[in-house]
Amino acid sequence: MSLRILARQMGVTAPALYAHVRDRQDLLRAVVDFELDQLATHFDEFAELDPVGRIRAHGRTYIAYARDNPELFRLMLLVPPVGPPGTISLPAATRAFAIAASAVEEAIAEKAILADDALLVALTLWGGAHGMATLLQLGFDLAPDLEDAMIDEITDRILAGYKA
Repeated sequence: MSLRILARQMGVTAPALYAHVRDRQDLLRAVVDFELDQLATHFDEFAELDPVGRIRAHGRTYIAYARDNPELFRLMLLVPPVGPPGTISLPAATRAFAIAASAVEEAIAEKAILADDALLVALTLWGGAHGMATLLQLGFDLAPDLEDAMIDEITDRILAGYKA
């Protein structure tokens, strides 16, 4: 990601960007927070689905974001969502994760999945989606139907571990 391109998209000069942020890291953190907020907004679109349906939709949405925005997805990995101890430096990361975790909590409450620790399940599902998103960016030139099957497979296999 070029600061010149970002500045042009924002309608300012590259040096003018620094009038609004402390340093490059602060600028990147703001971009990532904005993008994560967009992702969280997409997660909200699935509120009407049952909890397991939301879990599946959240994973697919995360992976689709990575496919559609590979540079921003890689950038998101460079900016930690947590700042100094006790601070959250990316509130949108917290919001996106909370939306996804609430689907897991509801699925556990409804006995759609069997688990004691919703956080562990949510992190495991995110790890699977994140791994698949990263794998699909490696350039294997797989057929779209195979990629879709892989996305379903990772979620199905993880969820199968939480079924009675």
